[in-house]
Amino acid sequence: MEKSKARPQVKVTEARFYKTGWYFHFKHALAKYAKDHDELLITAASIGTKKGQGVFTDAVNDVVQQHLHRNQWAAHFCSSASDPCLQVADYCTWAIQRKWERDDRRSYELIKDRITYEYDLWSHGNQHYY
Repeated sequence: MEKSKARPQVKVTEARFYKTGWYFHFKHALAKYAKDHDELLITAASIGTKKGQGVFTDAVNDVVQQHLHRNQWAAHFCSSASDPCLQVADYCTWAIQRKWERDDRRSYELIKDRITYEYDLWSHGNQHYY
């Protein structure tokens, strides 16, 4: 999501902005890949305080309930330095970001055969709010 294209009401808070991203990610990917499983564990990089994690957990809960209609899920927050899967996810999102923002495809080319879905949420817009 190109942050500068996000309408002001989407960026009221950081949690609201990321909730929008989770909503569309879950809408297009989560239902497809998680529909045959009874439980779901969502792992995210730790963010500051327990209160902040609670806000993000509530946002994820709202989105999961909209798409999966199940209660058997948990959010786990940990340091990306301590979770190799988060390190891989960080690298992949960084490589994709470099492709979109700087037209730097070098790292993207290393992972492109592993990407199953990529979508520019605000590609249709051309107004930047900052």
